[in-house]
Amino acid sequence: MRAIQVASFGAPEVLTPVDLPDPVPGPGQVVVGMAAADVIFLDTLLRGGWGQEFFPRTLPYVPGGGGAGKVLAVGDGADPAWVGRRVVVRTDAGYAEQIVAGEEEVTPIPEGLPDTTAAALVHDGVTALNLHRLGAPRRGEWVLVSAAAGGAGALLVQLAVDAGARVVAAASSAAKLDLARTLGAEAVVDYTRGDWIEQVRETTGGGAALVYDGAGGPLGTATVDALADGGRFVTYGTADGFAAPDRESAAHRGIRLLMPLMDGPPDQKTVRELLGLALERAAQGRLRPAIGATYPLEQAVEAHRSLAARTTVGKSLLLISENME
Repeated sequence: MRAIQVASFGAPEVLTPVDLPDPVPGPGQVVVGMAAADVIFLDTLLRGGWGQEFFPRTLPYVPGGGGAGKVLAVGDGADPAWVGRRVVVRTDAGYAEQIVAGEEEVTPIPEGLPDTTAAALVHDGVTALNLHRLGAPRRGEWVLVSAAAGGAGALLVQLAVDAGARVVAAASSAAKLDLARTLGAEAVVDYTRGDWIEQVRETTGGGAALVYDGAGGPLGTATVDALADGGRFVTYGTADGFAAPDRESAAHRGIRLLMPLMDGPPDQKTVRELLGLALERAAQGRLRPAIGATYPLEQAVEAHRSLAARTTVGKSLLLISENME
């Protein structure tokens, strides 16, 4: 089977097309023929060797975290009824024509939902709904979403709007801000401008009640200043490392700092619940991943380059099978 492999940590060029043996399912496992693989910014960081203490990878490895496809085979003890069913799968691979996963790692795709839409929700849907629960946006309050045109950010904009909140979206280009508007953002701001924090505070009448920080690093740290006193700061961005807000200053202002990545990934039961909910909302038309870039499997290098250069608008996917539904 065709796959992408990382044999050494480094630049996007270490993503190498290879031929690997077709996987064989073990007890309680299934083999999924992949139609579309999820691509997230974290993939680019892991490829470069970052985060081994949080997300260990042993070389060589097939990158990715899953996607969508069809079950081709099952191992002993797995339900044979899975064979032929369209599923999303979350596992420690994805950039391959076939991947093996535990039966508990696959979730059925609702009828009528395209494979690409399902694949785009495998991680970002779970992330966005988890953050949405933590932030709990309220009707009428201002919510700032930074990196609002990213995979999770675009979903957070929609979830906040659906909850009745007023959204100001921050991003780095006109195209990304235009996307945020189409998703329901009431106001937008370019966070490459030196006065963008002041713009947010002016637009929101003194600061947002809730911030979703999808940037991280120094930008994410500065974003705390866009909050009103007593607000909530939910950070998940890692593009330039983790945000590091001053805890003493935040406490003095009554700001709650929520940093879920520090707690590690959610447990399997929570992941399945949130993923199922994301797929259900998408099937109902209530949640729409903004798929902005798709690439053939062999062009994974280009997908990573675009993400690293911040030129991708919306979600990125690798398209693997020509038989997608």
